[in-house]
Amino acid sequence: MSKICRIISTKPQKTSNFFVGFVDIIYLCIEKKRKYNNTEDMKRSLIIMALAVISLTVSAQKKWTLKDCIDYALQNNISLKQARLNKQSATEERKLSQAALLPSLTASTNQSVGYRPWQSSGMTTVSNGTVNNKVTKTYYNGTYGINASWTVWNGNKNRNQVKLSKVSEQQAELSAEETSNNIQEEIAKLYVQILYLSETIDVNKQSLEASKKNEERGRQMVEVGKMSKADLAQLTAQRANGEYDVVAAETQLADYKLRLKQLLEITDSEDFDIADPKASDQQALAAIPSMTSVYEAAVAKRPEIKNAELSLQSSNLQLKIAKAGYMPTLSLTGGVGTSTSSNNTNDWDKQIKTNFDASAGLGVSIPIYDQRKARTAVNKAKLQHEQALLDIQNEQKELYATVEGFWLEALSNQQKFRAAISSVESQQESYDLLTEQFNLGLKNIVELMNGKTNLLKAQQNRLQSKYLTILNQQLLRFYQGETLNI
Repeated sequence: MSKICRIISTKPQKTSNFFVGFVDIIYLCIEKKRKYNNTEDMKRSLIIMALAVISLTVSAQKKWTLKDCIDYALQNNISLKQARLNKQSATEERKLSQAALLPSLTASTNQSVGYRPWQSSGMTTVSNGTVNNKVTKTYYNGTYGINASWTVWNGNKNRNQVKLSKVSEQQAELSAEETSNNIQEEIAKLYVQILYLSETIDVNKQSLEASKKNEERGRQMVEVGKMSKADLAQLTAQRANGEYDVVAAETQLADYKLRLKQLLEITDSEDFDIADPKASDQQALAAIPSMTSVYEAAVAKRPEIKNAELSLQSSNLQLKIAKAGYMPTLSLTGGVGTSTSSNNTNDWDKQIKTNFDASAGLGVSIPIYDQRKARTAVNKAKLQHEQALLDIQNEQKELYATVEGFWLEALSNQQKFRAAISSVESQQESYDLLTEQFNLGLKNIVELMNGKTNLLKAQQNRLQSKYLTILNQQLLRFYQGETLNI
C-alpha cells in the first residue's frame, strides 16, 4: 500500500474528465492516511474510496436502452409537448362550451359629469329668512345595474356544441397518442440501425484484420519471389478498402446516434451511446404474427383509426348545429338598476331607493331570412360527413398497407436470414480453404480476393436481414398493442 501511495503521492496536473474525480478521491485518501495512525480508520477510508470510484464509473458509462430512449423522449420531445398543449387547449374549449349553458350575470356602473355654461336659473332656497338662488352649471349623474341573460333554447345548438367540444378534446388526446406512437417507431428504427451498424463495424474490422494478414503474407511471398509486386498491390488495395469500410460504417453510426439524440431532444455535448444487447439469432427466427391478427388488433387500438371515427361523430354533431340555424331562439333577460344625480335635492341613499328599478323579459328570435347562411352551413356539414366517411376508409386502407408492409418485410427478411446463415458458413469454409491454398501457392490472388469479398458480402447480408426481421417483428407487435423491446 505504501508503494502505491508513493507512486501517486504527487497529484497530476492534467487528467481526463472522468479521471479527475477518480484521482481527486485517491489523493484525498492519501492525505487522510498521513493523518491516521489507526489501521481501522484506513480501511474505512479505502472502502469509501472504492464506493465513490464505483459510483463515478457507473455514471460515466451510462448506456441507453431502447426503453430509456422511449421514456426520455415521451417526457422531453417538443412535438409531443406541443400535442399535449393542444389537448389542454381543447379541454379549455370544452369547459367554455359547458359554461355557455348557464346564465350570464354582469354588473355595471356609469359616472358622468355634465356642464351647462348658459344656465341662468337654478335652485331657490330659504334659510333663516334669507332667500338664496343657486345656479349650478356643473352636475353629476350615476347609474348602477345588475343584468342577467339566459339562452333557454336555441334548437339544442348549445348542448350539441358541448358534445362537439368533448369530441374535439378526445381527438386532441388521440393526436397526442398518435404523435407518441410515431416517435416510438422512429426511435426503434434508429436504435435497430445503430445496433446493425455496430455489428457491421465489428465484421468490417475482422475483415480488415484478415486483409492485413493477407497483405503481410503477400510481402513475405514477394521477398521469396513467389508473388509479383502487382499482386501485392492488389492485396494492399483490398486492405485500404477495408479501412475505408470501417471508417464509413463508423461515420454512419455517429450520424444515426446524432439523429437519435436530436429525437430525444438531448442538446448537450456529452457522449451518447446505447446499450448493445447483441440481438440473438433466435429473435430473428421467432414466429411472425399473422397479418390478419395484427390488422384486427390495430384497427381496434390504433389512435389514427379512433380519431377518424371521432371525425365522423363530429360531422354528425356539426350537422345538428347547422340545422339549429332554422330554429327560433328563446331567451330570458332580467335586471335591476338605480341612478343618482347632483341636480336632485334628495340625499344619495334616498335617490338610490327612489330610482330603483327591476325588470324581467322573455325574448323570442325567429329566423326568417338569413341570406342563406343556415342552408349553406347545413350543406357544408353534409359534405363534411361524406368526407369523414372517406377518411375512415382511407385510414383503414393506409393501416392495412402499413401492416402488410411490415409483415412482408419480416417474412422475406426472415427467409433471407435463414439462407444467409448457410451462406456465411459455406463462404467462411470456402475462404478458409482458399487462404490455406493461397499460402501453399495453389491459388492465385484473384481467387483469394474474390473469396474474401464473397464472405464479407454474405456476413453483411446476414446482419442486414437479421436486424430488419427483428425490427419488423417488433413493429408488428407494437401495432398489436405491445411495448417495443429489443
